[in-house]
Amino acid sequence: MNILTPLFMQVGDAERIIGGGASFGVMVVIILLIILALFMIFWLVPVRLWIAAWSANAYVGITTLIAMRLRRVPPNQIVNSYISAMKAGLKISVNDLEAHFLAGGNVTAVVTALISADKANIVLTFQRAAAIDLAGRNVYEAVQMSVNPKVITTPKISAMAKDGIQLSVVTRITVRTNIDRLVGGAGEETVIARVGEGIVSTIGSADDHKAVLESPDAISKNVLKKGLDAGTAFEILSIDIADVDVGANIGAKLNAERAEADKQVAQAKAESRRAMAVAAEQEMKARVAEMQAKLVEAESQIPLAIAEALRSGNLGVMDFYHLKNIMADTEMRDAISKMAPKRDKDHG
Repeated sequence: MNILTPLFMQVGDAERIIGGGASFGVMVVIILLIILALFMIFWLVPVRLWIAAWSANAYVGITTLIAMRLRRVPPNQIVNSYISAMKAGLKISVNDLEAHFLAGGNVTAVVTALISADKANIVLTFQRAAAIDLAGRNVYEAVQMSVNPKVITTPKISAMAKDGIQLSVVTRITVRTNIDRLVGGAGEETVIARVGEGIVSTIGSADDHKAVLESPDAISKNVLKKGLDAGTAFEILSIDIADVDVGANIGAKLNAERAEADKQVAQAKAESRRAMAVAAEQEMKARVAEMQAKLVEAESQIPLAIAEALRSGNLGVMDFYHLKNIMADTEMRDAISKMAPKRDKDHG
């Protein structure tokens, strides 16, 4: 019995040790679960944002913040923008901001633009600002441009007056954003193109380029009268002429090129007439040769005719010799007539 007592004591100690270890492990698991639960609670419920909103008189409910987390909407961005809007006196709801974010918009930019427009006494609703932002335009920049007009410098635009002189003009266009036409309105490129068209039309209608140089403001006045900002996202405030340069004499150059072309056409026509004349000359030479051949052929028939006349008795011998004398006399006269001009030339 004394021998078994120490053994039973060791077994009891082992059971107490195992029991204590099991309870420690359970406590560790419980602590970890509590920490995880607290982490989930603080992640789902941004207490700091809730306190900040409550202290700024821009109350946002706990359930609303939890719903934002579940919908993957950053509460920090929405609540901070809502606080800024409420402090500025804007009437915007948290649901509007959250809906705009879910639609892919920039909530911070929209709220900042609304605050700037309100301070500048520009009428801009949240719906219009959200539409401008969703259309891909920078709504805050648009409001800033409406307060501080933007100056657009056009590239050098060249046009020719009626006297043929080329003028190159550089203009500066002062524009202001037209918020009502910002969605669907044309951009800066359209404004520059229309102004360039107006400048070309004004210079082209001038009788003398000197008149344009004397009063360049006539270009601005004429262009402004055409209402070139219609259908654009801007309102043209002024068009100022920055530089006017005199270019080449395009009219003289065109006249010279036209004269050169007319000369080439005339030369081509003259060459055609010369070729026709040469062809006619060759044709006449061919006809002369043909007639000479016919003459030789006819002359070759004369001896045969004379012989036939002698055989038939129609021509006597004396008549034949008389004919020979006439032919000889004719040949002599021809020879003398050919020698007379040569002799006169030698005496001269």
